Amino acid sequence: MTMTRFLRWYGSGPLHLLVLICSFALAAYALVRLFAVRPVEVAIWFVGAAILHDLILLPLYSLADLSARAVLRHRPTRPPRVPWINYLRVPTFLSGVLLIVWFPLILDLSELYPSAARLPENVYLGRWLAITAVLFGASALAFAIKLRRAARFEQKHAAPGEDTPP
Repeated sequence: MTMTRFLRWYGSGPLHLLVLICSFALAAYALVRLFAVRPVEVAIWFVGAAILHDLILLPLYSLADLSARAVLRHRPTRPPRVPWINYLRVPTFLSGVLLIVWFPLILDLSELYPSAARLPENVYLGRWLAITAVLFGASALAFAIKLRRAARFEQKHAAPGEDTPP
């Protein structure tokens, strides 16, 4: 099979397929190890996670995504059109993952393990907010750089006599 046929059939390169197969193998290994120790708890966790994601979280973040698109849809066309939604999605996703993983400490609910982290319990909320601010700031900076490059490209390749912004 030629590379073109493979790309048409699979949709991406062979390295992507190899990494995907390795990640599935790692997940399967972890699942087998977890089921060997606590099969009932793992099954309950998987069912609970699927229900939580599909019935609660998916509608919520779909609604948030649609709302962000609706609010920011009417932008002026003079700045170059650059896809912006991922510059909002990525820091939101990363911040949400951090919140989900660390919410007992962020929300000060960690009475079961008071000294496990060896840090005062009231520092996590501020640190999570600071990390979230840095994520959104870095995303805004990356978006500004992308806008600037697109504007330069547009100016450079504008047709003669066409009105270009200064």
